[in-house]
Amino acid sequence: MPTITLPDRPFTAAELTKLGLNRHQLRRLVADGAVRRVVRGAYVTTELADSVEIRALAVALVIDEGHVAVDRTAALVHGVDTYTLAEHELGPSLETCALRGRHPTERSGVDGRTRDLLPEDITVVAGVRVTTPWRTALDLGCHLRRREAYAAMNALARAHGLTATDLARGVARFRRRRGVVQLRELVALVDPRVESERESWTLLEIHDAGLPLPTPQLWIVVDGVPTYRLDLAYEHLRICVEYDGKDAHERTPEQKAYDEARRAWLREHGWVVIVVRSGDFTGEARDRWIRELRAALQSGYTSRRW
Repeated sequence: MPTITLPDRPFTAAELTKLGLNRHQLRRLVADGAVRRVVRGAYVTTELADSVEIRALAVALVIDEGHVAVDRTAALVHGVDTYTLAEHELGPSLETCALRGRHPTERSGVDGRTRDLLPEDITVVAGVRVTTPWRTALDLGCHLRRREAYAAMNALARAHGLTATDLARGVARFRRRRGVVQLRELVALVDPRVESERESWTLLEIHDAGLPLPTPQLWIVVDGVPTYRLDLAYEHLRICVEYDGKDAHERTPEQKAYDEARRAWLREHGWVVIVVRSGDFTGEARDRWIRELRAALQSGYTSRRW
């Protein structure tokens, strides 16, 4: 392939001729890792670091004028990626809405809707109109599958300083809307301290099991210095639940040694350490660690005499 100078900004497939490319060459560049899809129809060279501005500029290239990016597209612009790996392979589809009185887009690869939005539900990021993080979190609480919805709400809350109380203010507006029952439940559980999608899933499983909720991101202080941070912990019972999603072959020897030393220290100092891995969210694997956690909680000290 001849040497091609790609722009230092997002570009569309419609610009290929201007850039001296054809579609076959573009597919080659994507396959070789030189170019990545940001959303369907918009690309960027991989030399450009991912950022909110880059995402917004890419969306701005392919969204219809006068429409608003919503749901997962809005979350992507705000720095929270809720698309699956398979969707990224094809290029995430755009999710947009037209305000009342306008027609939804019929463009291929765009999930166009009509939605009632108030002026305060809309913000502008790098030139693209998009629902605010607050409104986006509420919409995703209705539209996504339950655990993905909860993870997205926590991530938006963490990234944009939202709280469960902030989100609860908007639930009444969703009355009778599809998904509002799920939204109402999840809003009460939102915690911006949760740092990853799978930690959100773990916390939701603990809630569903009827167990008390642990504290996210608890620091253990050693000799006056915050030394070990625990994903989810019951401090006074000395029980922690750790999500470990990395396969053994993905961790460096240093990471393995650190994890082993850290957990050994915790156990030596009276902590029960329960490790949850990527396949532990369904069936017997899920039941195993929930039983372990339930038993640990029930064996804690009680003030009752009988």
